[in-house]
Amino acid sequence: MELFEYSAYELSKMLQRKKTSSEELVRSYLKRIELINPRVNAYITATPALALDTAQSVDNKRIRGEELHPLAGIPVAVKDNISTAGIKTTCASRILEHYIPPYDATVVKALNRAGMPVLGKTNLDEFAMGSSTENSAFFPTRNPWDLEKVPGGSSGGSAAAVASGMAPLALGSDTGGSIRQPAALCGVTGLRPTYGRVSRYGLVAFASSLDQVGTLALSARDTALLLNLVAGPDPHDSTSLPDRDRDYIDNLTAGVENLRVGVIKQNVADSFDREVTAAVLKAASLLESNGARVEEVSLPMIDYGLSAYYLIAPSEASSNLGRYDGVRYGYFAPGKDISEMFCRTRGEGFGPEVKRRIMIGTYALSAGYYDAYYLQAMKVRTMIRREYEEVFKRYDILIGAASPTPAFKLGEKTSDPLQMYLSDVCNITDSLAGVPSLAIPGGFHSSGLPMGLQLTAAPQSERLLLQVACFFEQHPETKPRRPELDFIESPPEEGGM
Repeated sequence: MELFEYSAYELSKMLQRKKTSSEELVRSYLKRIELINPRVNAYITATPALALDTAQSVDNKRIRGEELHPLAGIPVAVKDNISTAGIKTTCASRILEHYIPPYDATVVKALNRAGMPVLGKTNLDEFAMGSSTENSAFFPTRNPWDLEKVPGGSSGGSAAAVASGMAPLALGSDTGGSIRQPAALCGVTGLRPTYGRVSRYGLVAFASSLDQVGTLALSARDTALLLNLVAGPDPHDSTSLPDRDRDYIDNLTAGVENLRVGVIKQNVADSFDREVTAAVLKAASLLESNGARVEEVSLPMIDYGLSAYYLIAPSEASSNLGRYDGVRYGYFAPGKDISEMFCRTRGEGFGPEVKRRIMIGTYALSAGYYDAYYLQAMKVRTMIRREYEEVFKRYDILIGAASPTPAFKLGEKTSDPLQMYLSDVCNITDSLAGVPSLAIPGGFHSSGLPMGLQLTAAPQSERLLLQVACFFEQHPETKPRRPELDFIESPPEEGGM
C-alpha cells in the first residue's frame, strides 16, 4: 500500500513506531495532489514548502525523543474560509482573492501546536454559500467518484481531498449542511459538532449563529482524533462551550446494544431517491438486529426548517458581509464617489449566489418586513429546538439520509436556486437546533456513487455519534472506501492551484 492509502490513525501508529517519517508522508501526499488535483480541483492554494518544513521539524523532534501529539506529522487540509496567517484565505471569492490574514484561526493554531503539516487550502462555494462547490469564483471542484458530478458543498474541496487520498484529514465548516452533504456525496465521514464545541474564531463569518467548524475524515476513529485536537473552549469565541467529553476515542467500540434509535420519517421521504431511502431503512434494520431498539419518529417542524433557514442565514450574511466595502481590505473598484465605489466593489467582487443571499437577507431585515420574515423564522427555530429537546428524552440517536440523492451532475441545478437549496433539506434542522450531526458512508447507489447516512444526537453527544459510526464501519456495505480514480492517466482539465 502507498502511504496515502492508510487512515490517519494507522499513519499515527506508523510514525510513532518510526516505520516512516513525516517528511516521507508529506511527500507522498504532495505527489498525490500533483497527480490528481488538476482533474478534481480540490485545492485553491497548495502549501508544499510549509508542509515540508513542518514535517521536518516534527521528524527532528521525534529523533530527539520529545513528547509529541498523536497527530504530529499527519498532514491536513484546511477549508479556504478559515484564517491562516501568511497564507491566502480567499473564501473562493474575487473580493478576497489576494487577502492574506495576519492571524491564524484558533483551530489552525491547534494544528500548528500539534505539528500537523498543512497541505493547502481547499475549494468551497463562495463564502460557504452553496451545495455543490460550483459557486466558487475560481473553478468547480469535481467528485472523485465521477468527474461529471458535484462533490457537494460548501466544503466540497475538503470532502473531495479526503475521498481521493489528497489528504487524510481536513477541516471544513457547516452552516446548513456544508460538511455533511459533501461527506455523503463523496463517501467520507463528516462531523458538524454541537454549536460551540469547536471555536469559530478565525472562521470567516457567513451566518454567525449557525456557522460551525467541523471535520472530514475517512473513518470515525480518524474523526475522533482530529476532534480531540480542535474541540474545547476559547476565550476568543464567546459562544464556545466548556470542555467536556475530551477524549472522543473512548468508547468507540462499545456497540449499539440497547440504544434507543429513532428513524426520522421526514428524512426517508417519498420525494427522496428510492435507493437512498432503502439504505437508511437497511441501516436501521442492522442496528435493530444488533440489539438497538428502533422506531420511526416524526419531527413535523422539519417541514418548516428550509424556509426558516433561508431567512435566518441570508439575514446574518447580509450583516456579516457588509464589511467588504473596498476600503479596509479586499477587492477595490474605484468610483466617482463613495456610493459608486461601494456598488462597483461589491458588484464586481461578489458572485451571483452571494448577491442573491445578501438581497434576501437585507429585504427580510428591512423596516416593515422584519416581524413578518426574520422574527417569524426565529420563532420557528425556537420551536425546532424544543422539538429536538423533547425527542431526545425518548431516543439516544436519530438516523436519516444525509442527502436526498447521490451526487448530481455539474450544472444540473445551477439555474434553479430552489432545487439547489433543497439539496440541504436533510441537514438544515440539525443546524438550526445546534445539535451534533454526523454523515457517514451508507453504501453505494446502483450508479456506483456513494450514499450517506446522517446520525444526530443531543447536544454534546459527539462520542455517541462516533460510537455508532464505528459500529457501521465494521459492516461491509457501510465500510468506508476510496474511489479507484481511473482518470489519473487522462489529460487534466483547466483549473486547480
